[in-house]
Amino acid sequence: MKTLCLAFAVFAGAACAEPIEPLQFADREFRPFQRQVYPVLLRDCGFPACHGSPERFFRVWGPGRTRMPYLNEMTGEMITPGPFDSPTSDEQSASYTLALSMLEERDITQSLLLRKPLAVEAGGAGHFGTDLYGRDVYRTTQDSGYVVLERWVLTAQEETP
Repeated sequence: MKTLCLAFAVFAGAACAEPIEPLQFADREFRPFQRQVYPVLLRDCGFPACHGSPERFFRVWGPGRTRMPYLNEMTGEMITPGPFDSPTSDEQSASYTLALSMLEERDITQSLLLRKPLAVEAGGAGHFGTDLYGRDVYRTTQDSGYVVLERWVLTAQEETP
């Protein structure tokens, strides 16, 4: 047993000898997300039964969909925006952060944000977000919503050293 522990300690120490280089995350601007990507995610993904649901890891909050409550600093009470009030900065920021978490920096083309809503036949991963006819959100990479997502995801790739 001592030999096994010693061997493990030597192996573990050797594995730590080389510093691990942290991932370099590309800078994806919030403004293009806010103006172009957020409306597409809201339209195509943010339904209460889909990614507007609080049970989902990837969520999209906003007008006409599930709203994110916020704290009224004056009164200390939680307020939920009206169904069609303008999106709050918290809703947009949270959606942005979650969209970033769906990116695979090591191979950006394999990002879940691009693969999950795309039909398997078109190179996607597929997911349970199919319509009544069994179709995924985007059937091809030429669908207008997919093009917007792809442009935002891949833009920063070109800018990284």
